[in-house]
Amino acid sequence: MKLEDIDKTRVPQHVAIIMDGNGRWAQRQSHKRLFGHQNAMTAVRSAVEAAVASGVRYLTLYTFSTENWNRPQEEIDGLMELLIQAVRDETKTLMDNNVRLQTIGDTSRVPERSRVKLLECIRETSANTAMTLILALSYSARWETAEALRSLCADAAAGRITPSDITEETLRDYLATKDYPDPDLLIRTGGELRISNFLLWQMAYTEFFFSDQLWPDFRHEDFYDAVADYQNRQRRFGKTGEQVG
Repeated sequence: MKLEDIDKTRVPQHVAIIMDGNGRWAQRQSHKRLFGHQNAMTAVRSAVEAAVASGVRYLTLYTFSTENWNRPQEEIDGLMELLIQAVRDETKTLMDNNVRLQTIGDTSRVPERSRVKLLECIRETSANTAMTLILALSYSARWETAEALRSLCADAAAGRITPSDITEETLRDYLATKDYPDPDLLIRTGGELRISNFLLWQMAYTEFFFSDQLWPDFRHEDFYDAVADYQNRQRRFGKTGEQVG
């Protein structure tokens, strides 16, 4: 699929991606898993450029889950060093494409060197307006839900809110994603058919696109394939086809 095949009037506003398959990609080439992560940045760059070219306003990448802290320490250390390198190398790409960087997740667990570089890039790109790139870093949906409920209960205990005041919108205001619209489209690479504790509240009505492509091989055309597939679907949000049609 090519960019010119995309209907620019029906592009998803927010695309989320589970970037899966780095380890298997490396193992198929007789390398350690970290080699796959090292080669994943080309795919990230392709996804960002394709999203901007398509007119997507928000792109969320599942970068590192809270469960990933349980991986071997050698792999975690390598991933954190790669984060520094990626932020340093890709800031120019973000600036050239007018992309603002943001994060969601418990970044207090991220090593200070990585966190400092990340904050520098967030500040440098803060005025960009074409698209917002959101890194879900040290994030999981269950962590987010627990944090939201903790804050909500604290406000209730302090008398700032009463149980009768709580609605779906109230809870949404306590989520890490409160400043962003819910994803219209989720892309998962690597052939797995699950959402792995990612944006569970937000994806109540998200369209899913599963690809067998391993993440390091993901390119612009793969992104356009997912968007084109999304455009062939009818989003009903509980209504009948006739109502939306």
